[in-house]
Amino acid sequence: MELKTPLYDCHVAAGGKIVPFAGYLLPVQYTGVIKEHMAVRTACGLFDVSHMGEFLIKGADALANVQNLFCNDFTNMYDGQVRYSPMLNGQGGIVDDVLIYKISGEEYMLVVNAANRHKDAEWVQRNLTGNADFEDISDSIAQLALQGPKAKEIAAKVVPAEGIPTKYYSFVKDVDVQGIKCTVSRTGYTGEFGYEFYCAAEDGPKLWDLLLKAGEEYGLIPCGLGARDTLRLEAAMPLYGHELADDITPFEAGLDFFVKLEKDHFIGMDALLIKGEPKRIRVGLKITGRGIAREHCDVYNGDEKIGVVTSGTHCPYLNAPVAMAMVPTKYAEAGTQVKVDVRGRRIAAEVVPLPFYKRS
Repeated sequence: MELKTPLYDCHVAAGGKIVPFAGYLLPVQYTGVIKEHMAVRTACGLFDVSHMGEFLIKGADALANVQNLFCNDFTNMYDGQVRYSPMLNGQGGIVDDVLIYKISGEEYMLVVNAANRHKDAEWVQRNLTGNADFEDISDSIAQLALQGPKAKEIAAKVVPAEGIPTKYYSFVKDVDVQGIKCTVSRTGYTGEFGYEFYCAAEDGPKLWDLLLKAGEEYGLIPCGLGARDTLRLEAAMPLYGHELADDITPFEAGLDFFVKLEKDHFIGMDALLIKGEPKRIRVGLKITGRGIAREHCDVYNGDEKIGVVTSGTHCPYLNAPVAMAMVPTKYAEAGTQVKVDVRGRRIAAEVVPLPFYKRS
């Protein structure tokens, strides 16, 4: 049976088309994916992301555990900083990709993907060592994402100046947002400027209404899962279960920047060193033929099947069909011509640099 986020009634009241996703009932769209996508690129959109999981690691050995669990380096973080990292298994594959919030030297909040919440919780607890406690606080938290170029003006109407994080990937804790206690972070999954708000689950609906009202004059609209997916794909952000998986390494996913092999140790490090240079890699494809490539479509060089599409759609802002695919590294150079099998018809495509869209 699917769960409901604290904002479920808000979505129904706003005319959201509800679908099951990652064990929750969530709105796939309200007024249409294209309209919602374009609102985020040109004005602002509000997303309910309360289905995401939140964990706490606390104790004298909290940092040592974060260092071991993740392949990024956290030794030089300041309190109030956020850092992205893959979390690897012993074979160097990706258990999940996670945002790590440094609350203090002895407390970190991990934000994990909804579909992986219970798997991740078990993995973290199994690998916890020393003086460190784990707590899954997911059910007590509502998370809202305010995304788009007008997010700053909207936030300024309801959030005190000192509560608005100024640096990308930073956050402010215990912010009084019109009587609602929030953590406000400058993060998002749309490739656009924006903020994410964490508050008590019971305060979620009030915060939703407050932000929508504050953003009315700026064109803020509620947005669903459909636009969240087209936006992240347009910005070439990988998604677990598509570009990331237990059998895909961060090097194959193109996440080299977040792997710090100079660290003493992290889970999966030895496997990455043994594997060496990746033989396949995530690439961007611009569809030059007629059609739209979707997940699981095969990619060909001549008659040879060389890879598979991991995500694909028509991107509203670019007004073009694009895809991401896993292919052998020898076919990864920009300009390489390939074919994609779309329902038995092979359409032309070209390897292009990622991301497809970058906020100017």
